[in-house]
Amino acid sequence: MHQLPTAPYLTTEERKSLLEMNDFRAFVEVTIHWLWIVIALLLPYFYCHPLTIIMALFILGGKQLACAILLHDASHFSVFKNKKVNDFVGQWLGAYPIFQDMLAYRPYHKIHHLYTGLEEDPDLLLTRGYPTSKKSMMRKFFRDLSGQTGMKAFVGLILMNLGYIEYNLGNNIVRVSQKDRTWEEFFKVMIANLWKPIVANFMIFLPLYLFASGWLYLLWIGAYLTTFQFCIRVRSMAEHSVVEDATNPLLNTRTTYANFIERMLFAPYHVNYHVEHHMLMGVPSYKLPEMHALIKARGFYEKGVLAPNYWSIIQLAVEVEQ
Repeated sequence: MHQLPTAPYLTTEERKSLLEMNDFRAFVEVTIHWLWIVIALLLPYFYCHPLTIIMALFILGGKQLACAILLHDASHFSVFKNKKVNDFVGQWLGAYPIFQDMLAYRPYHKIHHLYTGLEEDPDLLLTRGYPTSKKSMMRKFFRDLSGQTGMKAFVGLILMNLGYIEYNLGNNIVRVSQKDRTWEEFFKVMIANLWKPIVANFMIFLPLYLFASGWLYLLWIGAYLTTFQFCIRVRSMAEHSVVEDATNPLLNTRTTYANFIERMLFAPYHVNYHVEHHMLMGVPSYKLPEMHALIKARGFYEKGVLAPNYWSIIQLAVEVEQ
């Protein structure tokens, strides 16, 4: 396995302690995550203003990234002790609201951990191409925030769920042969793959419609197409882009410190402690800061990659103009 070594940075007892899950702490984290979604959706309802709409879109984009991280953590069985509860939460509060499927993601993501930074890494295309020019970066951010990236991503997800292309979140498109495929098979695949994400999104729409305004659901869709994509890009750059040696497990993964706003947008569930996650995948999110303190005190970051904030990552990812 292409993975960071835990020795000599953690003892056996420390590894066991870090891997122990606390259902109450997990419940609190998931509850706060979804309370922010409720706040963001209702903010323009109680005070409709361009500024509150923009604030709502950015909060929702960050919390949709939190949905992605929740499904990611659940795919590692590191949210709740009971595997059925873990998978239920990972699907219905993580994956389905953003039109994902944790059970499809789980084997896909395992390959990323096995081959991080190597040609076999399915996420490689997400982190390549940096540093880039300032104009190129501005174009990327514009495509994200204008909805172009989001529409492309959403169409790709639909095509995956309809069985036209293979499951891949790293922009690597592989078409699935449609030879001899019947309409009956098409509709069976469509219903099997899409009914749960549709139900999950209806469950977001319904209380808004009953108790506030159904139009507020457009904020969820708008954030999905815009700010969510922006948050994904910055988070992806921070984790594995612009590193000294993409093939070296000690140097190809970065931990990034985050302030309150950066945690809201790019680092939900302590995902910014990404070195720690790659070193010991099953550690629950709320224990990653503790693990970080341990390995830092024992000298890991004398070689390991550590960034002071997310703004420094954006600066790293932009070529210095001569």
